[in-house]
Amino acid sequence: MSARKLVAEGLGTGLLVMAVVGSGIMADRLTEDVALALLANAIATGTALYVLITVFGPISGAQFNPVVTLVFALRGELSVGLALAHVVAQCAGGVIGTWAAHAMFDLPLWQISTTVRTGMPQWWAEVVATFGLVLAILGAIRAGAQVATVVACYITAAYWFTASTSFANPAVALARAFTDTFAGIRPVDLPGFWAAQIIGALLAAGLGGWLFARKG
Repeated sequence: MSARKLVAEGLGTGLLVMAVVGSGIMADRLTEDVALALLANAIATGTALYVLITVFGPISGAQFNPVVTLVFALRGELSVGLALAHVVAQCAGGVIGTWAAHAMFDLPLWQISTTVRTGMPQWWAEVVATFGLVLAILGAIRAGAQVATVVACYITAAYWFTASTSFANPAVALARAFTDTFAGIRPVDLPGFWAAQIIGALLAAGLGGWLFARKG
């Protein structure tokens, strides 16, 4: 098991969360316009994703997302042990990323979110967001396209067309439960988001396996 892969997954996820949480804090401080704050948050997240996937992709695959790791494990491209190690690194890196963002803005490191994100529309939005993300990744690989560009564009768009603002990532959702800022989510709301994300990823894995098959 390569230590470099685990460091890349943890560091990449942490930097991604710093972009999500940090840009949310900055936007919230600079404007009272929620739409403008969301736009800033989306642009920062999308551009950060492009950079991080480009930089860390050659090392670990730049998954930064437990459900993406799950899909690649199901496809036989990762061993169970390495997949589990990736997930641990992603979750740990994400939480550390939240604390790092708080430190940059002189906020208490330890926070628990009070932002309510629950209910069927939110859960369905996470199914759709994660389904689209995984399908986009698999399609980009099949087409030989640059995954960084595809993922960055998809997530930036999904911030706006999903009711949940497209978390689509259990590790990032967990990290966002530890910030009571613009990007937060209550810990009690996490299980619903996680279940929806897993369902969306599995549906995309099934359809993508057939749709993007090399033969037939």
